Amino acid sequence: MKTLLLDTVKWDLVLDSGSNWAIATEPYQVAQDVASAIRLFLGELWYDTSKGVPYLTDVLGHSPPPTYFQSLIEQAALTVPTVVSATCTIATLEGRTVTGDVTFTTSDGNTQTVTIGP
Repeated sequence: MKTLLLDTVKWDLVLDSGSNWAIATEPYQVAQDVASAIRLFLGELWYDTSKGVPYLTDVLGHSPPPTYFQSLIEQAALTVPTVVSATCTIATLEGRTVTGDVTFTTSDGNTQTVTIGP
């Protein structure tokens, strides 16, 4: 499945040199899909409201244990086709700010890391 390329700062669509929607290619495509999956709020995906992280019901304003938050992020990463394992590491958890990363492995053995946080 193809993925539209997103600007890494604005997280918005970008155009290629021919003024067409730019398409992400592997291995970056999978990393972008993982990053999108962990940013997705549960119920936000209009064509499949069962996907996403329950930020509103379980995370924001609830102060869940870091291990629970890590498991939610890992589960979200595993929803990306070809991702066979994911490990979330929290570097800081201060107030409303979380930083860390998610390291994942795909079915072809490729391992990548995406960053969580500002």
